[in-house]
Amino acid sequence: MNRMIAAAALAATLILAAPAGAQKRSYEPGPLWDVSMIKVEDGQFENYMDFLNRQWRDNQAFAKSQGWLLDYYILGNEYARADEPDLYLVTRYMDYPSTAEAKRRDAIMLEHMKSDPHRLDQESGARVKMRTLKGSMMLRELVPAR
Repeated sequence: MNRMIAAAALAATLILAAPAGAQKRSYEPGPLWDVSMIKVEDGQFENYMDFLNRQWRDNQAFAKSQGWLLDYYILGNEYARADEPDLYLVTRYMDYPSTAEAKRRDAIMLEHMKSDPHRLDQESGARVKMRTLKGSMMLRELVPAR
């Protein structure tokens, strides 16, 4: 008899617990955070910051004015250990654009920069003397569910 009561109690517990597995998540996917990790070469910090403050910030501000990104940051690593990045370039997006939208934005940005892909590639290569890209990450913000 005790076994039957215990089995019935266990069955009731399992039935009542089933909806808990079907509950909504406590979070939703939010904006994307694109992070580039930069190691600045010795003696090049001021030169690289000049580039960031002129061209990089100008391009980010233009993209933000177009509604393509939410915000952007230049973060310094105050306590960089050996071989860690000195700077983190962070751009926050609402979501990924479609391929067609990305192509459209690229064309608009090239016009804004008065440049072309070949020239941009050469300019990026010239900055190698100033910095090394240590890596990059794409992070997804997890926001509380509404």
